[in-house]
Amino acid sequence: MTQMRPLIAGNWKMHGLESSLDEARAVAGALDGRPAAARVALCPPATLIRRMADQLESTGVEVGGQDCRAELSGAFTGDVSAEMLADAGAGLVILGHSERRAGYGESDSLVAAKCDAALRAGLEPIVCVGETLADREGGRTLAIITGQVRGSLSAGLAGKAFAVAYEPVWAIGTGLTPTLEQIEAAHVAIRGVLVEMYGDHGARVPILYGGSVKPANAAEILSIADVGGALVGGASLKAADFLAIIAAA
Repeated sequence: MTQMRPLIAGNWKMHGLESSLDEARAVAGALDGRPAAARVALCPPATLIRRMADQLESTGVEVGGQDCRAELSGAFTGDVSAEMLADAGAGLVILGHSERRAGYGESDSLVAAKCDAALRAGLEPIVCVGETLADREGGRTLAIITGQVRGSLSAGLAGKAFAVAYEPVWAIGTGLTPTLEQIEAAHVAIRGVLVEMYGDHGARVPILYGGSVKPANAAEILSIADVGGALVGGASLKAADFLAIIAAA
């Protein structure tokens, strides 16, 4: 498999006010003049995308959204379309995060429709998959995540830039992390489906790991075969922590 430049993406979730942009500027400032070995992206709340994009313009740090509506426009109070994210300055978008799947009942087919919406707007999707603790304990991990990959990725992604993020649901925000062998097995299984779906292109799609990634464990996780980066939650809110993870790539 051709090695792609790793992607380290920070998901700020529902955190961040204007003052939080200081952390984003600190990340960009630290990388200025010594480009990271990895691509770096921050995905703030929608309220900060335009301001963050303006302040990070001409730096090496990309900006993304955390979700989008599948439709172009319409009577969907409170929702944001892919075109709106792009108009605000986003270049990427996280789709199918476990918190969206569990809290809002998002299905694989809906996530696939959002992939098409992202492509329509010129955004690069980061599509999340992952098993619950009950799935893991029941021996269903690989069946669940490969099924989510098949169901959540649209045919339109063929030849396009996108990433898959493996996030074991039980590890997100808990401080728990799967063993290195468990992470590798999940990534190998996902890679197999990507190749099955997209051929040679599927062999080059970055597969990120997410789930309590922090400075203390980033290097060993990122050294695993087929781990092509990280989707970082809480540790991306502080520049020092996020920079330590970037340095481990």
